[in-house]
Amino acid sequence: MIEYHYETEYELDSPLKHTKWINKCVELKNCEVDELHFIFCSDAYLLEINKKYLQHDFLTDIITFPESGEGLKGDLFISVDRVTENAETYGVTSAEELRRVMIHGVLHLMGMDDATPELKGEMRLAEDELLELFHVKR
Repeated sequence: MIEYHYETEYELDSPLKHTKWINKCVELKNCEVDELHFIFCSDAYLLEINKKYLQHDFLTDIITFPESGEGLKGDLFISVDRVTENAETYGVTSAEELRRVMIHGVLHLMGMDDATPELKGEMRLAEDELLELFHVKR
């Protein structure tokens, strides 16, 4: 089960298409979705979560909280403000940057890390591979 929640004015375009894409990505990595909650929020909202739960006082685009269970289970908080600003910085659409951030969080839930430059490179390659699947007709 994949659900989308909104703590901001933003609403995800084509939630069903995103759900199918995420399920396909997870399946390709030999995992399965148990329960994922994507929570779209503002910078201020995510900053408070970052301070309260991680003791970090800085803005970020995503915070992922894994839960135990069969398959992938967790809450993925995404700052729509950060995604929009990062899209401008990287010269991509907000929709494309949002998908990158979404799959980045899912990859973290699957055990990938990006704590070193080498791991960041591996994460980026995995993101690129899975982003291509969004536009594949099924």
